[in-house]
Amino acid sequence: MELIEAMKQRHSVRQYWDKEIPTEILSQLQTEIDACNHESGLHIQLVTNEPKAFDSFMAHYGKFNGVKNYIALVGKKNTNLDELCGYYGERIVLKAQQLGLNTCWVALTYKKVPHAFTIKEDEKLLLVISLGYGKTQGVARKSKTKEQISNANEETPDWFQNGIDAVLLAPTAMNQQKFKFTYQDGKVFAKASVGFYTKVDLGIAKYHFELGSGKKIL
Repeated sequence: MELIEAMKQRHSVRQYWDKEIPTEILSQLQTEIDACNHESGLHIQLVTNEPKAFDSFMAHYGKFNGVKNYIALVGKKNTNLDELCGYYGERIVLKAQQLGLNTCWVALTYKKVPHAFTIKEDEKLLLVISLGYGKTQGVARKSKTKEQISNANEETPDWFQNGIDAVLLAPTAMNQQKFKFTYQDGKVFAKASVGFYTKVDLGIAKYHFELGSGKKIL
C-alpha cells in the first residue's frame, strides 16, 4: 500500500481484537520509529503487551477497548515538541496502516504506567497512539472545506491544491482543523490557531501536505 492510499484509508479506531502483532510487523514498525527518532531528536517508544494504560475509567469513558499496544510520543521539553510529535507521529501512524494495523491518537484518556517506557529528566510524554488490529476500520469524519483552511483556488498550482486535499484527511484533536495553509510567491506558509493540541495537529497536517504535494515545508 502506498502512503497516499494509507492516508486515505486510515481512520481512528478505539476497539481492538485480542490478537498478537507478529514479530516481523513490530520489527518494521520499530525500524520506522528509529528512523523518526534519528531524524527528529525525539524519544518515541513502542510499547507492546501492556494493557494497564487503557484499563481506567477515562479510557473506558473514551470507548477504548482491547488496547495492549501503543506508541509513546516522548521528547525534549521545547517549543517545537508538539509539532514534531505530530509530524513524526503521523509518519509512524501511516506506516502502521501500511502494515495492516489500526491506530488512534490519544491525548488524555490513558494513564502513565511506571516502567512501560522511559522519560528522561529533560523530556516529557506528550501523547500516545493506540495500536493493534481494530474491530472495525473506523469511519470518515466531518471535514472543513479547502477554502476554510487555505487560500487554494483555481489560480494556485495543482501541487498546492493536491497538498490541501491531503491536509483535509489529517486527523486533528476534536476534529477542530485549526490551521491555515497559504500559498504566496511559490512558497507555502502554515500556521496553527489557538486550541487544544493545535500545534500537534499542524505537524500532522504538514506531513499530509508533503505527501499530497510532493513538496517539503517542515
